[in-house]
Amino acid sequence: MIRPYTPADKPKLIALLRLNTPTYFAEAEESDFAAYLDSFTEDYFVTEEEGKLIGAGGINYFPEDGQARISWDVIHPDLQGKGIGTQLMQHRLKVIKNKPGIHLIVVRTTQLVYKFYEKMGFELEKVEKDFWAPGFDLYQMRLPLKERTAGKV
Repeated sequence: MIRPYTPADKPKLIALLRLNTPTYFAEAEESDFAAYLDSFTEDYFVTEEEGKLIGAGGINYFPEDGQARISWDVIHPDLQGKGIGTQLMQHRLKVIKNKPGIHLIVVRTTQLVYKFYEKMGFELEKVEKDFWAPGFDLYQMRLPLKERTAGKV
């Protein structure tokens, strides 16, 4: 089940991030994630299975640039590769496509998981070594949305 994030989810999400540290996140990113959950969520979703929080991911909007940014994806390590991230991404793509004025989706990730986003149709735009932390390079990727034609669904 995918549902909107609530502040009551924060401790479980921090625990989930820790399960993915240092494999996918640098230790220093935990405080950034906590600050994001406190102050910067716009559309953030959690995935539950049998009452347990097993994944999450968000969207932030930059309407002045016609962009949406995929943010803070995290999936329980025991459940990675089982389609949970794909379902969460498809859910967010549907949300974004219903936002008027958004024509580009950007994701800023690492060399560790950029292949997942490639499979979802994102194209690599730029790489910046040690951006997030030593050993965690920025892989910025983009997915242009098809132009909407007035009057057509």
